[in-house]
Amino acid sequence: MKGKTCGCICGILIFLSIMLTYQVQGTLLPPEKHLVSVGQPLNFKFPAPLEKGLKMEIVNNESNALQESVIEGDFISGSNPVALNPGRLKLRLSLYGVVPVRDMLVSVAPEIRVVPGGQSIGVLIHARGIIVAGTYDVVNQDNQRINPASQAGIQKGDVILKIDGSEVGSDSQFRDSVSRAGAAGNSMEVEVKRGKETFSTTLNPVLCKETSDYRVGLMIRDSAAGVGTITFYEPGSKSYGALGHIITDVNTKHPVDLQDGKIVGASVQGIAKGKRGQPGEKIGILQGDKLLSGTINRNTRLGIFGNLQKPLENPVFTVPIPVAMTSQIHEGPAEILTVLSGDKVEKFSVEILQINPQVRQDGKALVLKITDERLLDQTGGIIQGMSGSPIIQEERLVGAVTHVFVNDPTRGYGVSAEWMLEESGLLDDSGQVIKEPAA
Repeated sequence: MKGKTCGCICGILIFLSIMLTYQVQGTLLPPEKHLVSVGQPLNFKFPAPLEKGLKMEIVNNESNALQESVIEGDFISGSNPVALNPGRLKLRLSLYGVVPVRDMLVSVAPEIRVVPGGQSIGVLIHARGIIVAGTYDVVNQDNQRINPASQAGIQKGDVILKIDGSEVGSDSQFRDSVSRAGAAGNSMEVEVKRGKETFSTTLNPVLCKETSDYRVGLMIRDSAAGVGTITFYEPGSKSYGALGHIITDVNTKHPVDLQDGKIVGASVQGIAKGKRGQPGEKIGILQGDKLLSGTINRNTRLGIFGNLQKPLENPVFTVPIPVAMTSQIHEGPAEILTVLSGDKVEKFSVEILQINPQVRQDGKALVLKITDERLLDQTGGIIQGMSGSPIIQEERLVGAVTHVFVNDPTRGYGVSAEWMLEESGLLDDSGQVIKEPAA
């Protein structure tokens, strides 16, 4: 009888272990890597049905990241020990203390304080190479329609990197090369990038009957521009983060491979109100670099990052505020900072509806809803140009607005501020501050 009972218990434990491994680990359990800041309690949230059966054990606390009085029972009792020192510790999560479920590496980072943004910015970037926005037929001197670009296998979204072995950096340079090759009766060897692949092909210029110019049937662009919002400024390193998502070409929808770029101040002159199925937008004009100016060093899936030429000031928060780790964010009331008119940064109420700590790849860590009546009245909700607007909860920067739900403009996504710091290079995933304050 005892053997049958033990076998039954073991079977149940194995079954539960399999369920946890394949169905729960990826969605309901904390991530394998966990980042907290000094002074923050280790507050792990488990689903109610699993909480009683899960046990947390401290495997390694050599760096004394936790308070010295911590014992294993602190996790079971729910007292949530506090991280006191920068460093790392290893925790083991198991089912009833028998079946291992997950090892977790917890990194404790020094508290980072930033100046929250909210200012509207003009984003000006120059792509590496020439972006192909489309192709077209050229009518030659014999009234024949020819498409040299299609014949060469070039498609919309491709990027032309080189012509006859030389890098091409502007649309005017490309057109000059076409004219010279056509006048000399030569073909052009071009290096093309498509996604992550690069290939070479040959373009044959055609003398256009309509314009008397040599053409290759390519619609091209070498730059992009738009309006967004700055998220944060870190005074010590003079670095900033903005947008919360990658910049893509307006025609191809492909990420822009950045060669160089800059941000400048922008003034909001009007609002196109959003509605179901039709996102609204801020209508802005660039103010030049007199009030705000900075470089763009990186164009990433979690935002653009660079350095400002002079310190950023915020009229709502006059001193830097702490950056919340993703584990510190909770559902409930919050605020966003953004501009609706001119260059005036204002504060508006929102509600964080959901937190998704596992979706770093697309940056959609937060689901939020606009609750501020004045903002809803003027914009209809989240609109284009609001990307990067800081999300503040309990006097901490928790994230940035990134996307709007097309079918419900009152709701949208936000990216975690912690992830933006890591993407910017200010913080690595082990909790170490990368950039030292400027002298």
